[in-house]
Amino acid sequence: MIHYKIHVRQEQPLPSINDLSEKTGYVIVEGPVAPDQLRRLVMHPDLDAFRPPSEQLEALLEIAGLPEGRIIIARQDNVILGYVTFHYPDEMERWSEGSMEDLLELGAIEVADAYRGCGLGSAMLRTAFEQEQLESYIVFTTEYYWHWDLKKSGLSVWEYRRMMEKLMQTVNMVWYATDDPEICSHPANCLMVRMGRDVPLSSQEQFDRIRFHQRFMY
Repeated sequence: MIHYKIHVRQEQPLPSINDLSEKTGYVIVEGPVAPDQLRRLVMHPDLDAFRPPSEQLEALLEIAGLPEGRIIIARQDNVILGYVTFHYPDEMERWSEGSMEDLLELGAIEVADAYRGCGLGSAMLRTAFEQEQLESYIVFTTEYYWHWDLKKSGLSVWEYRRMMEKLMQTVNMVWYATDDPEICSHPANCLMVRMGRDVPLSSQEQFDRIRFHQRFMY
């Protein structure tokens, strides 16, 4: 499968919602970003949800270099304020069964603390789907409550779940049922999916078989 990547760049104005002098002007939202460009950038120090910022940048570089990998970023000058990653599912997870070429995982989305609530998350997601470049893919994300920043957000588990659902719905990702044990381990966890317009029926049916291992639930 040929993975077409069309670079899209747009300016996102920053609303004045906090008294922070650094949060002014506009942010560049763009991607998919090539490794060469990423190497010229630095991570905002608050982008540490998964690992230290310098290590996370190395992870982004690795994903950007994959044939199917896509990195969408929000930046001011050379500072990355947020990112979204797309890649094939980890081979240790059930979603990699069958090695589907047209199944992409929205693996991570993170925005620096001071820039949350500015619409950067939804802007990055919309940028990823611009010019119909993901219409040939099934794009999914697995939402686990233990990955959510409940402490800093001040939200309850269910408030955070609703926020994530609303965010994913900006690109028409919807809740899908599954019998995956990790997702089923807590009622707030969920699987959200966007079925591209050009995904063949055979891939849709294969994804259904991956979603449900217990055939009586299918």
